[in-house]
Amino acid sequence: MSTTTTVTKPAPIIEGALTSFLETIKKLQPGTIPAGGFTGIDTTKFAPTIAAESQLQKDARTAAAGLDTLVGPQAYEQFMSPYQQEVIDTTLSEFDRQQAIADTARRDRAIQAGAYGGGREGVLAAEAARGAATGRANLQAQLLAQGFQQAQAAAAQDLAARQGLGQFQTQLGQAGQAQQQAILDAAAAAERERQFQPFTQIGLVGQQLAQIQPGAFPTQTVGYAPPAPPASPLATALGVGSGIASIGSKLGIFG
Repeated sequence: MSTTTTVTKPAPIIEGALTSFLETIKKLQPGTIPAGGFTGIDTTKFAPTIAAESQLQKDARTAAAGLDTLVGPQAYEQFMSPYQQEVIDTTLSEFDRQQAIADTARRDRAIQAGAYGGGREGVLAAEAARGAATGRANLQAQLLAQGFQQAQAAAAQDLAARQGLGQFQTQLGQAGQAQQQAILDAAAAAERERQFQPFTQIGLVGQQLAQIQPGAFPTQTVGYAPPAPPASPLATALGVGSGIASIGSKLGIFG
């Protein structure tokens, strides 16, 4: 007794798509490097990279290292006017000249009054000399203080200017570094997309295949029946005899 086997297959278009899909997946398996095919993901191509400091940032940091010379107790010295001592000397010389004139006038008055060389005139002369020395010292101190204040103000202005310039350079340098970082990040993202492109593509194809509804394409049914076993010699002879008898009967040979 023969048995017939029935096999239901998907539509040829679906079967071909699934076969191609599975073959592509095999090429993406780890360790599989077909000739001219996928060679694996190289993560070093899109590893995170930090943009280097710009030259402006380096220059600003170097300049900032020298700012301590502008905040120390001797910082004002480099801003002292080189002509200050000349100004002081000239001013004191004029003071001494005016004091000499005043002393001469005082002596003249004492001589005219007949009191020159007396005790009272000597006290007045000593008091005048003491006042002149005090005034001269105060004038010198005032000139020195004025020069110091001017130097301090110049040092503070220079410090503020350098700090402002340093901040400006730093901001520009950071902006340049940020731009370079954006370029590196964009390149890494593009390289990552390129490395994952085979997986992304096969994933999209798989999604489309998975969304095909049953019955969207007609299936094909194929039946398989095993061949009949060969007849035995006896059966063959009987079959031949029966055929001859049938033919003879029809021809009236056998009555």
